[in-house]
Amino acid sequence: MLETARRYRKRKESPVEETRRLLDAIKRDTLNSFITIDEQGALLSARSAEDLLDREDAGVLAGIPVAVKDNICTCGVRTTCASEILADFVPAYDATVVKKLKDQGAVILGKTNLDEFAMGSTTTTSCFGPTRNPWDPSRTPGGSSGGSAAAVAAMLCAGALGSDTGGSIRMPASFCGITGLKPTYGSVSRYGLVAFASSLDQIGPMAATARDAAVLFDAIKGHDPLDSTSALHDYAPTDLEGIDLRGVRIGVPEDFFGPGLNPEVESAVLSGIAELADMGAQVVDIRLPHVRYGVAVYYIVATAEASSNLARYDGVRYGMRAGESGGLRNMYLQTRSKGFGAEVKRRIMLGTYALSAGYYDAYYRKASQVRTLIADDFRAAFSLCDIIAGPTTPVTAFRLDEMVDDPLSIYLLDIYTIPANLAGLPALSIPCGFDSRGLPVGMQLMAPHFREDLLLGAGIAFQDRTGHHKVRP
Repeated sequence: MLETARRYRKRKESPVEETRRLLDAIKRDTLNSFITIDEQGALLSARSAEDLLDREDAGVLAGIPVAVKDNICTCGVRTTCASEILADFVPAYDATVVKKLKDQGAVILGKTNLDEFAMGSTTTTSCFGPTRNPWDPSRTPGGSSGGSAAAVAAMLCAGALGSDTGGSIRMPASFCGITGLKPTYGSVSRYGLVAFASSLDQIGPMAATARDAAVLFDAIKGHDPLDSTSALHDYAPTDLEGIDLRGVRIGVPEDFFGPGLNPEVESAVLSGIAELADMGAQVVDIRLPHVRYGVAVYYIVATAEASSNLARYDGVRYGMRAGESGGLRNMYLQTRSKGFGAEVKRRIMLGTYALSAGYYDAYYRKASQVRTLIADDFRAAFSLCDIIAGPTTPVTAFRLDEMVDDPLSIYLLDIYTIPANLAGLPALSIPCGFDSRGLPVGMQLMAPHFREDLLLGAGIAFQDRTGHHKVRP
C-alpha cells in the first residue's frame, strides 16, 4: 500500500493503470476471493484519484486499490453477506468505513467472499462457493473474512476490510500469511455493517504489513454519531516508524500453550516471542484463568445475538421472498428455510434456545457473567504486562474437505481469538513463521483498550526485524 503510494508520487505508475491491472487479475482469479467486482466504479474512482494526486494535500490512500468484505454496505453495489437471502440486495448508502475510504481517494475494487453472514471459520459456507487459500488452493483461507485475506495474500488488492466477531480477521490473516487487526470495540464505526452479534462485531484492516494495516486503521477509526456503540476517544495517528520494544513487557499466558496446540505452531510462536525478547522486550508469565470458558461463552452470546439480529430477514421488507401463497406464516417459513444456509440455521436455533423461557438464566445470563470474569482476567494481566502474545490459531490452514461435518472442531479453532472479542480488546495477527509444509503461522498480540498504537508499533518493529511477512505464495 505505502509502496504503491510511493510509485504514484514518483509517476512510475498511475491509479488507472494499477486499477486496470488488478481488475484483470481479479477476473482471472481462481481462488474465488471476490463475490462482486465493481469495475465501473473502481475506474471512475481511479480517474478521480489521478486528479487528486496533483494536489499537495492528497492523502496516502489516494488511488490505492482496496477490497471490502461483502457484509459491509456499499451504495449501488450489492451486499450479499454470501447468502441466498440477500443475493440481490443493493444498499442505498455506504457504510461509514466505506465513505471514509472514498473520501480519502481509495479505489474500491469490489466485495470479497465470506462465510454466510460471517458465521464460520473456513469461508466454505458462502452460497457463492468456497474461497481457496493462495498458499495451497486445496486448503481453507480461514474465515469468515477469507475472501479479504486471500485477495491480499494473492496481491489482488493493496489492502482490505474485514469484520471480526470471534476471530474472523485474525484467523484468515494467520492462515494466509498477512497482517490483520481487530480494533477495540467501538473504535471503528459499525454503521453499515450487517450485524451478526452486535456486542462483538468489529470492522478492521487486513494488509500485507503492519504499516499498511496502520494506514487503513487510521483511515477508518474514530467516533461516528450514526453508531450508538461508537466510542468517544481522542485518537492520535499511528507512528509508522514502529516503537522501541526495550522495556516493553510481553505477557505470555500459559493458558494459550497446552493440549490442542499444534507443535509446529507452538514452535513458531515461541520463536516469535523470543525475537521480541531479543529486541529488548521483557517476557513475563501470566495467567488468564477464565479464558478456557471463552468458546462456550461466545457460542451462547453470539448465537443469541444472531438469533435476534437475523429475525429481520422475513421476506417482508427486503431480500429474498419465498412462499408468497399460503399466508404470512408460510412466507416466513419458506423464506427463512430457503434463504439461510445450514450453519446460519444452526446458530439461529442455538441462540433462540438460549434465549427461550426457562433457559435464559441458565445459559445467556450465566454466559454474560463469565464474560465479565474473562474481561477481569485481562485487566489483571495488563497490570503485569503491556502486550499479551500467543498463537492466533491452534493449527495452520487445513484442507477444504476437513471438518466439514464436525462443527464443534471448527468452533474450537477460535479458542485463542474469541477472548479479545468478549473483552472488547484490540488484537493483531502477524506472520511469525511457517510449518513443515510451508504454510504460514500467525502470532497474536493483544493490548489494553484503545492501544492499537502499541500493537501496530510492535508489529511494525517485529516486521522490520524479520522477513516472514515478505514471503508470498
